[in-house]
Amino acid sequence: MNKSKVLNFVQKYTMILVLVLVVIFFASQKDGALLKPNNLTNLIAQNAYVFVLATGMLLCILTGGNIDLSVGSVVCFVGAIGGMLLRTAGWPTIPTALVMLAIGIAIGAWQAFWIAYVRVPPFITTLSGMLLFRGLSNCSFMLNGKTIPLFDTMPFVKIFGGGADCYLPDFKLTLSDGLGKFLGGNQISVICLIVGIVAAAVFVALTLVVRMSRKRKGYAVESLAAYLVKTILIVLVILYMALKLSLHKGLPTVLIWVALVVGIYAYITSKTTIGRHFYAVGGNEKAAKLSGINTNRVYFLAYTSMGMLAALASMLVTARMVAATTQAGDGYEMDAIGSCFIGGASAYGGIGTVPGVIIGALLMGVINMGMNITNVDQNYQKVVKGLVLLAAVIFDVVTKKRKS
Repeated sequence: MNKSKVLNFVQKYTMILVLVLVVIFFASQKDGALLKPNNLTNLIAQNAYVFVLATGMLLCILTGGNIDLSVGSVVCFVGAIGGMLLRTAGWPTIPTALVMLAIGIAIGAWQAFWIAYVRVPPFITTLSGMLLFRGLSNCSFMLNGKTIPLFDTMPFVKIFGGGADCYLPDFKLTLSDGLGKFLGGNQISVICLIVGIVAAAVFVALTLVVRMSRKRKGYAVESLAAYLVKTILIVLVILYMALKLSLHKGLPTVLIWVALVVGIYAYITSKTTIGRHFYAVGGNEKAAKLSGINTNRVYFLAYTSMGMLAALASMLVTARMVAATTQAGDGYEMDAIGSCFIGGASAYGGIGTVPGVIIGALLMGVINMGMNITNVDQNYQKVVKGLVLLAAVIFDVVTKKRKS
């Protein structure tokens, strides 16, 4: 492998290499506490909102490096309405969830209208939304600075991954003492293991189909050795995660919601016409418009989608906190934006993938949990996250300059 190939490999998989190094570093601290089953479950549950919001934020960034600063406030506002409907009005789960989702879509469409058709800059529009919906959440007719507590037994809390019983129904097998000591648990969840094996098999099948299709059409594909190494590593990670989760309490319901969002948006951005339109608008909006793409509709869809995913994130956060609080959503927009840029999205737009965003979100989550486990001061944690974000953007800018 010559020098140019090595550099291309490092540039392509920089964040994955960084994630591996960060995991190894924190796993070596505190007797490997980071990789214990309960901490891996917490990593998923605590960062579920980041995965959801960052996936939606990617579409906004693709349109030209635009962002949505209002998502944290929308999470708080929608959660406050959901808490009032569930606890105060006594609404059942499904109508409450539908209303919360409809409000999120309406908010997204409201902001999208000004951005797409009036051409108010996204930064100003969403900054206004950030102040507006945070203020409304704390008004006297809503939370008024108070917390609306929910109950662990509520179906809403269980369905959206909150409380102590937020795992899929499962049955467990008791392990022998030797095997249990080796694996790190006395019981193992069968359904979780089966789901992990099926997920690994589906991943292999999909990647193989895509590779064969590209070869048949004459497109360039990576070497067989590189494909096998990458596929085997990803399969091992999936099986490892499934094993660790099965040794705790099984498959958390919040992971199902995250997987649905990631899967749907990964398909949209990579396999559909509208997905290609996002990249085209981010690459050159004028050229995209001249080629017949309705650029206004692309902006509208991006920000409406962001509102919908903010509502879903609000459900996940409200269920996890088992309450609607005024603190919900605080700083969430920064987590989502940071995950996108760290995951390879370009600050100029037109570049970025959903898998890359998930890598970025995982890296942020591992850094957060690792620093919490090692008792790093909260202020220094913010310093580290700020430096990581800056390094990611600098890497993007420098790489673009070298290519040009």
